[in-house]
Amino acid sequence: MRKLSDDLLIESYFKAKNLKLNPEFIRLIETEIHRRSLSYRIRISS
Repeated sequence: MRKLSDDLLIESYFKAKNLKLNPEFIRLIETEIHRRSLSYRIRISS
């Protein structure tokens, strides 16, 4: 996940949520979003 750009990470998060992928996978993406301090981008966009 560290190789993904910020934009691609956020896009992947929303795609995973829309497709109702495995909750554990979504949590991994969320963890990386928080690690990068991008949480504000999922609150604003959702």
